[in-house]
Amino acid sequence: MVRKRDTNRSDQTVLTLGNHKKVNDVNRLIFGSLAVICGLVVPGLAQAESAAEVAARLGLPESAVKSLSFAATFDRGFEADFARGDARLYSSKTLDRKVVDATLEAEEVVTVTGGVGPGRMLQFRPGRKNFLFYKVKENLAYQAKGSWSGTISYWLKLDPEQDLPKEFVDPLQITQKAWNDAAFWNDFTKDDRPRKFRLGVLADLKVWNPDNRDFDKMPDTEKPAVVLHKPPFSREKWTNITISFSNFNSGEKNGRARLYLDGQLQGEVSGRDQRYSWDAEKAAILIGINYVGAFDNLLIFDRELSDDEIKQISAVK
Repeated sequence: MVRKRDTNRSDQTVLTLGNHKKVNDVNRLIFGSLAVICGLVVPGLAQAESAAEVAARLGLPESAVKSLSFAATFDRGFEADFARGDARLYSSKTLDRKVVDATLEAEEVVTVTGGVGPGRMLQFRPGRKNFLFYKVKENLAYQAKGSWSGTISYWLKLDPEQDLPKEFVDPLQITQKAWNDAAFWNDFTKDDRPRKFRLGVLADLKVWNPDNRDFDKMPDTEKPAVVLHKPPFSREKWTNITISFSNFNSGEKNGRARLYLDGQLQGEVSGRDQRYSWDAEKAAILIGINYVGAFDNLLIFDRELSDDEIKQISAVK
């Protein structure tokens, strides 16, 4: 099935980096203007909610409410509905994010109806040349010294074989430096058919790979990753992805990260020294790297949620 690009629908919000305005009945929203860079409030941005309000709207387990540190549902726009840190979505033309672009229009990124539950969703379309990210500081419970834990959850809807470009695709990547240096990521592999879906949990490069081995040439069993050979993604249904992790920066080989799909544990990376040396001011939560498809409800919690809590979150459809 060929999906045509519709640029004139009135039910979509297009991400741009300019003033908030209407053009041809399409709401355009900006995130890189001087007002944002200076930390001022931009007129027209969605009003923030409390963690309890977001949790009630999404039907999250009551036990997880106090642990919620970030929630971007895209129901009211592109910035987070709730955030302990910076709620704004940023854009850069380069993956290193050294320059935040103040003029780029990203018409290939839109919010449309049809999200998880009754809300809207983020739709990534082909042809995008920019990189979108939220900031880590306070949104993720990172600690440079001392053990830290957390849980990250989000939803995807796509056919990996039909929708994705012929390159590595990371719907989520969290790092300051690079994909192989103190980074979490989910990716779809480039050359495999069917494409594998992976959770990579790569500590500081010198810690997990002191001999500088080629990651792509390592056997899957030797990688700090969970590898799924036949992931169940589809255009017809939402799939929930949840990553939980604990004992990072503990100074011991007791770090653990788990990957869940639709509330079911798929595998874990454990028994490693998960040392992450970030400057939290510079670390980023990148979304949709080379991704084409639907993305919704990015949630971050400041502790490792239980299996039951993860099942409850994944049940929100």
